[in-house]
Amino acid sequence: MSNFGPIGVETLPQPATGFAGVAATCTLRIRERSRMEWRSTEGGDPAQHLEDFLTADGLNVRSFSSPRLSRSVAKSEAISVCGAAILISAAGAAAMLKRGPVAKPTPAPAVPDLAVVVYEHADAPETRHWPISDWRLGEWEPSWTPLEHGFAVAAAREAIGRGDVYQVNVVGHASAPYVGDPLPALARLGGLPGAHYGGVLTGAGWAVGCASPETLIQVIDGRVITKPIKGTRPATAAGRRELLASSKERAEHIMIVDLARNDLGRVARTGSVRVDELFAIRTWSNLWQAESVVSAELADGVGLAELLRATCPGGSVTGAPKLAALQQIAALEPVGRGPSMGALGWIDANGNLDLGLTIRTAAADADRLHLWAGGGITWGSEPEAEVAEAAAKAAPIRRLLASS
Repeated sequence: MSNFGPIGVETLPQPATGFAGVAATCTLRIRERSRMEWRSTEGGDPAQHLEDFLTADGLNVRSFSSPRLSRSVAKSEAISVCGAAILISAAGAAAMLKRGPVAKPTPAPAVPDLAVVVYEHADAPETRHWPISDWRLGEWEPSWTPLEHGFAVAAAREAIGRGDVYQVNVVGHASAPYVGDPLPALARLGGLPGAHYGGVLTGAGWAVGCASPETLIQVIDGRVITKPIKGTRPATAAGRRELLASSKERAEHIMIVDLARNDLGRVARTGSVRVDELFAIRTWSNLWQAESVVSAELADGVGLAELLRATCPGGSVTGAPKLAALQQIAALEPVGRGPSMGALGWIDANGNLDLGLTIRTAAADADRLHLWAGGGITWGSEPEAEVAEAAAKAAPIRRLLASS
């Protein structure tokens, strides 16, 4: 039986680590001001819904090149706004693309496809304590077997061989029953090494915990940055050498960097897109991962909705070309991706945005925890190796979720 309710990022014991971009002076002195939740069954454009909602609450996100605080809100009210937490599911991100195919239903329908929670400054810190809970996590039940996962990888390779697509990100899902309060378990994910986007966001009957190292989009003073990650090996000396020497991993990575450059080019000043770093080796938990940094100056008048339509869903969790990859994903994966492979992060009152890609992400509904993991498939992929890579990505999260 679950024991959590409609509470947000301020429930974290150390909210300073909850969301990238939240000022340390604010984290213990904020309270929820307003929220919006949207599901794809409701229709409409989630990117526009998000922009309209934030604007109405004093965050001027209609243009990243204009003054940050909305003139439509009284100055004293606007200053009280600290910022907003944003969650976008994989289906929500695909809806922003508009032309994307409809994926299979999410196994966690309690979690919205878009959630935004606006926070305001409080006069004094709010004292919160975790409820006493007898936490028990049951056995994980996958939505497909390792053999079925391998068949999906082989099918993706066949699609690549036909020329239908260059790369496809194939993701699997597992869920486990639980007893007790899932929030402490989800909050532990933020302590994983390299979890830059380690946070928890909750609502009535749902919670999402993230340990993502990957930046989907970051906007600071009119400059947009994305940091795609592709390429994984065990965090050993041999693993590092193998990753650096792998032509397959480098080719897969370059495809996604090119896709990121193209995405940013849709909203950038002409000639401003650049690759600041290429195939740099980073660590996440016990894994090496290859990361690049792509940035651009935003064109005049670009707002949040236009930026999200250009960059969602993230190329490193779809493949290339993006629409063709989404068609393969919809056909191959056993269930929808829920809040994984979407975005989670923070926008502050000055309009600085920091959204992480929701890889390494778990979700709770009333009685089950849900977890997704996968990887990019190219012509050089081997089914057994891809199945093992997905398991390696999920293993640290499973261990933390199971601990009491």
